[in-house]
Amino acid sequence: MVRVLVTILLGTAVVGVVIGVLPGISADNGWSVLAAAILVGLLGAALRPALVRVLSAAGWPGVVLGWLVAQSLLVYLALWLTPGVHVDGFWPAFWASWLGAVLMSIGLWVVTAGQPGVATRHLLRVNRHFRRSVPPTDIPGVLFIQIDGLSAPLARWAIHAGNLPTLGRWLSTGSHTLTEWHAQLPATTPASQAGLLHGASDQVPAFRWYEKTTGRLVVTNQPADSALVESRCSDGRGLLAEGGVSVSNVFSGDAPTSLLTMSTVPAKQNGPARYLSAYLLDPFGLTRSLVLTVGEIVKELHQARRQRVRQVIPRMHRDWRYVLLRGATNVLLRHLNLAVLAEQMMRGAPVVFCDFVDYDEIAHHAGPARPEALAALEGIDGVLATLEEVAAAAPRPYHLVVLSDHGQSQGATFQQRYGIRLDELIRRLTAGGVAAPEENEQKGRAKVLRAGLTRDTPQHDEVPGRPAGEEIVVAAGGNLALVYFARVPGRVPLEEIEERYPALLAGLTGHPGIGWVMVRSRADGPIVLGRAGRRRLADDHVEGLDPLLGFGPRAADDLRRHDGLANTGDLLINSLFDPVTQEVAAFEELIGCHGGMGGAQSRPTLIHPRTLTVPAELAGADAVHRVLVGWLEQVGCRKSADLIREG
Repeated sequence: MVRVLVTILLGTAVVGVVIGVLPGISADNGWSVLAAAILVGLLGAALRPALVRVLSAAGWPGVVLGWLVAQSLLVYLALWLTPGVHVDGFWPAFWASWLGAVLMSIGLWVVTAGQPGVATRHLLRVNRHFRRSVPPTDIPGVLFIQIDGLSAPLARWAIHAGNLPTLGRWLSTGSHTLTEWHAQLPATTPASQAGLLHGASDQVPAFRWYEKTTGRLVVTNQPADSALVESRCSDGRGLLAEGGVSVSNVFSGDAPTSLLTMSTVPAKQNGPARYLSAYLLDPFGLTRSLVLTVGEIVKELHQARRQRVRQVIPRMHRDWRYVLLRGATNVLLRHLNLAVLAEQMMRGAPVVFCDFVDYDEIAHHAGPARPEALAALEGIDGVLATLEEVAAAAPRPYHLVVLSDHGQSQGATFQQRYGIRLDELIRRLTAGGVAAPEENEQKGRAKVLRAGLTRDTPQHDEVPGRPAGEEIVVAAGGNLALVYFARVPGRVPLEEIEERYPALLAGLTGHPGIGWVMVRSRADGPIVLGRAGRRRLADDHVEGLDPLLGFGPRAADDLRRHDGLANTGDLLINSLFDPVTQEVAAFEELIGCHGGMGGAQSRPTLIHPRTLTVPAELAGADAVHRVLVGWLEQVGCRKSADLIREG
């Protein structure tokens, strides 16, 4: 009752302000304003569901027109019907609806102080018809929420510091436990999701790589390329194969329902998906998100300026493209994901996997432990609180599992430190033509969001710097780079590289920004070269100083595995790692990075109900995949492989 009264009072205040500042609308007294506010709410609740159905059937023209004028028509009707309120035609009501929506969004945010209850009640209300149509069941479902880029050490610290109260409550009450797992090289979202969702991380040697056999550069944040990679990963029995839902992932996990997922962006169609129509036509949806997006952009401008004024080091230039993208992904995409998850839970989906990229986006540009990155974590923690409340009203119980795909490591970039890019260094050392494709992770996510909203399939772009007859291709991702001698078929051995480019290996290993270089020798197999020594991976024989010293106990095993991957580079180059500061030097212009070795980037987390157990050690996303599949079989929402074979 108190909540209803607060909403009515806030609505009355908003209507009063709108009437007071806009010409063409007037009211005789305060009681008329109160009546208008109540009538606007009642008409919206009664008529909006029918409007959504009608306008959605008309395709994109109906949705766009509805978003622009549907609320205006409701406001105009309410004002026209309210005794004592006078409105001079439709246009004053049109501007009143937009101003009122903005003020109401701001007012609700201030009054509720970001409490999840308001969002929960709205999500339950708009999805009540799905809930009524689904028969209840006692068989639990599982909701997997991926917090992209969150390392286990930072998760523990943020929980203890109070930045993640929802996760902290789960752990302190004993309902959940936190397990750290090891992300094998490369520590990237595509590689980890290929493992988590398909058990096939060996199909992804890096964020981007070159395939000599086809002459193709594969960039996993290109929808066409991610579809190609999934075709290699999928056996039809992915994590989400049995009635699952994939939301905002790189790969689908063989889910029958795949939404905003890179590898399954739908072909061009006449109209928007139903869930998008409902979101766009809901004043609490897109209009509220746009208001908060503007606030996020203003906040980013302030935070970037604060870093400059305080001379925070390391830092990077955060240009207008990132400013807009941060607003889109950290508000619009987060809210859209939440709306989709709530609907799928009300539909009783047995298993859902969704990737929230908010934290990873900001950590790349500001640093993984900086205040703005931690604020993004707090926002995702708020989403978890809302999902917990939605799950309590769903037609089946849900286990909530939170996991990450990798961590992030911080440091000034290679170019910031030395005034030269890695590809430029290689060009100097070889005097050859070098191609260095650049395609950032954020740009790919923006493409998928745009494609999801327009139902238009992005085509495979010609990536800047794509090989066109160059001798050498340098494909960098974070602080790891794969180097290919493109004109030489197969894996080029150390002996031939030294003959062709005598200054290259010595120049690389002697550079202070390079930690180690892996290359395969005809005589000795894979070898890791460092400034003061080398390590033979076949028998771990070390000459001089071990180049993998400080990179962790699993470094040699990870490199042996990577040496056997298809399409690995002729050279594998990792940046420096300072064990004191825990800093690396990304070969991309990103302050927070992942993809290689060094720091917390290879230490993701898995926060799960205590009733769902894990082995003592988890090394690699494929191992985590097997655990997750076992959980689904344990709770009863997936058939075991033995039962399938018997059937």
